[in-house]
Amino acid sequence: MIELSQEEWREKLEKDKDSFILDVRTEEEVDEGYIPGSKNIDIYKGQGFVDEVEKLDKDKNYYIYCRSGKRSAQACNILDQMGYAKTYNLAGGFMNWNGDVEGDE
Repeated sequence: MIELSQEEWREKLEKDKDSFILDVRTEEEVDEGYIPGSKNIDIYKGQGFVDEVEKLDKDKNYYIYCRSGKRSAQACNILDQMGYAKTYNLAGGFMNWNGDVEGDE
């Protein structure tokens, strides 16, 4: 896992052709808005989370976020243990995100 600041996350993501944005928040949190292009898999689903993650391409670079950065750090560690190539945690999470947001109308 590599911890990225908001700015580093945006810059790296723009240039990454193998990126996958993973939102590990709850559905209620996602309803308040999300980063465009992200896929939501709630880390609180435990084994359900692991089962869903196993369907993903291990060669992609995973940009993972939650509300504050704690759950996404856990998710990065889980993906790292499962053999995923690269995981990036969004420091400060969605509550500090100042980029584009969808779904918060």
